[in-house]
Amino acid sequence: MKIQFLVFLITLLPGFVVAQTASGIVKSEFIYETAPFPSCHASTLAETPQGVVAAWFGGTAERNPDVGIWFSRKTGSGWTTPVELANGIQAEGPRQPTWNPVLFQMPKGPLLLFYKVGPSPSTWWGMLMSSTDGGKTWTKPTRLPDGIAGPIKNKPVLLASGKLLCPSSSEDNGWRLHMESSTDGGKTWQKTAALNDGKEFSAIQPSILFHPNGRLQLLCRSKNKQVLEAWSDDGGTNWTALKPTELPNPNSGTDAVTLRDGRQLLVYNHTPKGRSPLNVAISPDGKRWQAAAVLENEPGGEFSYPAVIQTRDGLVHITYTHHRKKIKYVVLDPAKLKLADIQNGQWPNP
Repeated sequence: MKIQFLVFLITLLPGFVVAQTASGIVKSEFIYETAPFPSCHASTLAETPQGVVAAWFGGTAERNPDVGIWFSRKTGSGWTTPVELANGIQAEGPRQPTWNPVLFQMPKGPLLLFYKVGPSPSTWWGMLMSSTDGGKTWTKPTRLPDGIAGPIKNKPVLLASGKLLCPSSSEDNGWRLHMESSTDGGKTWQKTAALNDGKEFSAIQPSILFHPNGRLQLLCRSKNKQVLEAWSDDGGTNWTALKPTELPNPNSGTDAVTLRDGRQLLVYNHTPKGRSPLNVAISPDGKRWQAAAVLENEPGGEFSYPAVIQTRDGLVHITYTHHRKKIKYVVLDPAKLKLADIQNGQWPNP
């Protein structure tokens, strides 16, 4: 009782931030403590037959030509020392920055690594590498076809048809969503038309969720101060018009995953501005959302660009940018999360 009272008093101190001890959090750690780059961002996760792996971009600062794609594997003794897998050195012309890696493990196939190269999001191009040994060795990078960027920030999904559906977006003519897909593991590609005009809604970086009867839902970042959604009944070719959800978005990346029990889990900043706090919400149907966890809540901090997967053991793994200095790694047990309804877009009090 005395300890509980002391914790209560500490939380009243101005500017004091309590470390998260929410139910359901199994592990919380940094992937690395020191690295040969001062700034990092845009992490991604996958589960290989050999274990969980992560990648991100790192360098002097976002957009700098020295920014490369870095990678680490989770082992029994911890995360391996980050190694640079790719950079923007060109056969001709100046070195370019790299951006937004996306990992995806093909079932009974290679581990894919998509990333972007170019001076800006409006002019970058897509690249692809693969590994058959869980990320220990990699093929040489190959450039995707013109007009194909690959999954822009968040992981692809593999449909029952065998189609790899990649949520993508462009920033060269307003912020617009589209889908890219491949039925042969990334050898050939198809692309939908833009899903929005970039005017009424400015949207990028979608995630794809599964619903009963083959229905798909996308959730995405926007400049409209809210997480946006759309729905598809034909495997991601056609989508309903975008509309706002009840959840706020401060123009910052989100990610989501469909859990094995059919629920939807979203990681995002539940705030109209800034990039703190960083929150986890769960929904039984993609429409009604419940507060599940607060991963970070330091005022004025940056906790952004989450990536999330569920592994074979049922646990949920999340990575995100921590002050642009490190990549944080958190493991949740979704069965132990205590939920509270989000009403009118308001995160409930503890």
